[in-house]
Parts: sequence; C-alpha cells; structure tokens
Amino acid sequence: MNEIEAVGQEAALTAVPPSERSSSERPERPWLFGFIIAPSAVVANGVIQGGVLGFLLSQQGIGSKVQSHLIGLLALPTSLYFLWSPITDFLMRRRTWSLVGGLLSAVLMAAAFHQRDLSSTPALVLMLLSACLCQLVVSSCGGMMGALHSERSKRVAGSFYQAGSMGLGAISVSALIWLSPRVSRDMLALAAAALIGLPTLFALAAPRQDHIATGTFGHTMQRVWLEFKATFLRRRAIPYTLVMLFPIATGSAVGLIPGIAKNYGVNGDSVAWVNGLLGGLLTAAGSLAGTAIPARISAPVIYLCVGIVNAATIAVLWLGPMSPATYYAGTLLYLFTVGTAYGLFTAVVLEFLGDSGKSGSGRYSIINSMGNIPVLYMIEVDGWGADRWGPRGLSGIDCVVGGLGAALLLCYFLLRGKVRTAESGVRS
Repeated sequence: MNEIEAVGQEAALTAVPPSERSSSERPERPWLFGFIIAPSAVVANGVIQGGVLGFLLSQQGIGSKVQSHLIGLLALPTSLYFLWSPITDFLMRRRTWSLVGGLLSAVLMAAAFHQRDLSSTPALVLMLLSACLCQLVVSSCGGMMGALHSERSKRVAGSFYQAGSMGLGAISVSALIWLSPRVSRDMLALAAAALIGLPTLFALAAPRQDHIATGTFGHTMQRVWLEFKATFLRRRAIPYTLVMLFPIATGSAVGLIPGIAKNYGVNGDSVAWVNGLLGGLLTAAGSLAGTAIPARISAPVIYLCVGIVNAATIAVLWLGPMSPATYYAGTLLYLFTVGTAYGLFTAVVLEFLGDSGKSGSGRYSIINSMGNIPVLYMIEVDGWGADRWGPRGLSGIDCVVGGLGAALLLCYFLLRGKVRTAESGVRS
C-alpha cells in the first residue's frame, strides 16, 4: 500500500460512516468520464483557449493583442475554480451538479454568441459566467472519480477524462470554425450550445454515489476538516505536492511550437493540421494509452517515467536537423506523450486525494489547481529560452528543465521504495 492510499483509508475510516459509503456492487463505468467532462472541454479547451474565440474576434477586426487580453481574462476560471468548486460537495449529488453546471454553461455561451460584438461587455460577462459554471463539471468529475472503488477504475477514469478533455476540445474547434463562415451567428450559437449541453446528459449515467447526509453545520465542518487534514497536513503528502509543482510534461510548449514551425520549413496549412485536429486527437490517444499500464505500478513512478520520455521527444526538435521531417516527428511524439502524461497526472491527483468522502470535489480542485502552476511558469521559461537561444532554445529549455525535474523526483520515489522494502524485510 502506498502512502496516499493509507492516508485516504484513514480519512475514510475516521470521517465516513460505513452506512454512507456507496455500494461496491454498482457498475462504475469509468470510461463515461471522457464524455462527462465534455462541457469543460468545449468551453475551455475549445471556445476560449482552443482558438474559436480568437478566430471569431479576428473576423470582427480585433487584433492579436486585444485577443490575448480577452482570452487571458476568460481563462482565469480554470486556475481559480477552487474558490467556488467546494459547492459541488454539498446540497446535491455531484452528478447533479455536473448536469446543472454543464447545461447552464451551454445556455450562457449561446447567449454570448448571440451578441453582435463578442468583445462587448455583455458578451464577455456571459462567456465568463459560462466558463465559471463549466468548472463545476470539472470539480464534480474529480469528486466522483475519487469515489470509485478500485485503483484500476480510477486509472481508467483519469485517462478517459483527459482524453475527452483534449479530444472533444479539438473536435469542437474544428467544427465551430468550419461552421462560422457557413451559417448565421444564431445557428453558430445553437451549435456551440449543442456541443456543450448534449454531452452533459452523460452525467445521468455516471456511477450513482449516495449523497452523504450530514448532521449539524459543526459536524459537517469537523468532517471536512478531518478529510483535509488526512490529505494535506501529513509529511507523507510532501512528495506528492512536489510532483504537482515540478515542471513535468506540462505541455507548455504546445502553444509555442507553431511559432517556430517556419524555422523548420513548415507552412501554415501543415501547422494547422499537425497542431490542430490531428494533434488534439493524437493527444487524446496518448491519454487513452495510459489505460494499458497496470494499476499495480505506482502512479507517481509511471508518471515521472513518462515525463522523462516526453522530455526526450521534444529533444528531437532541439537536436535534430531544421527540416519539416524533424518538426513533424518531434511535434507528434511530443503531443502523444503529453497526452499520456496528462492521463497519468490525473491518476496521481486521485492517489493524492484518497477517498472522496464529503469534500472530494473541493480537495480535487485544490490539488488540480496546483498542477496548473508549472504550466504557467514553464510557458514563461520556454519563451525565455526561445528569446535567448532562438527556436532550438524553446525545445532545449523545455527538455532540460522537464527531464531534470522528472528524473530527480523519480530517483527519490525509487530510493524511498527500496528503503521501505528493506524496512519491511527487517520487520518480518
């Protein structure tokens, strides 16, 4: 048993009465999380950060500088959602919160698209609210995945969750951009609402988990405190926190690699294909590949191993000849391993989380938000490398920093495992 599983079991035993736990006989269907996460995939990874909004703004004559400011503003909920996500642990079942958040997000995004000017205050407010509400889907998924019974189910759920997030986001970008010059704005709004809202109905088929009844407010807060303490306030949680904060397979170069494509002789059409729909689907496929890894292998260990492989793939761009073949090979391998790492990252988050209990969605959101920190600072580091050493500097700095961080933590986990094995042998 690993440390976090022990912590999670202690939290479950001290905070969750046996009568309130879900029955292990209920089918869990972990693959469903690839569809339940769809509203967030379309809103965050498709409309806002995936390029749909930027494309529509450019059609209205809005320049890149203003676009970046607006997209940056609307992307804030993906980093700050831990502030309101704990609500999904209360009042209703998590799958109900997922349904409500996804449907309301769809309605608000459709209303935003109905606005004549997407850069107007009403349109931006509607899109911001839509982005905030779709994050309820993320936190609900986290809480539901944490309540799955087997480690295998959690591993599969995490992989499908990330595959859906990236793959459906890429598909929505292609669909909405293709439709935009061919249909009216009202029809485009309906299409966006359908892409967000219809998959929300998969929440109805999510593993049914009992809404944990609580007594007084004081009793509820005591229970939440015990669960937070069991997850975070332990010396054993420090290594997992470091895994969240280290620059391991962050995928930060995904949005920057297209900017150096011309240095490798790659034209814009090829970039749109490789870094667009094909890249998104390949990243999703990489995430699904994580389901082939046996659950008995520690999630942090295999995640760190994939982090080293990911660093090696971007080294193709760093050390290879400046040719189109190098760009295609390095980029596609990088995207595939980023997807695998993302799926395993969710497995590490769920291992860190332990049992969902009463506060699983809130704790998941905090841990997941920590994992976004390296993405943000590595974008700056990669950009600095490109400014200082040119196109090779971008891939080189990402390779060295990411590979070194993964290797250091991997040595720690492997050494700790050997020490604990030796101690176990002495005790026996």
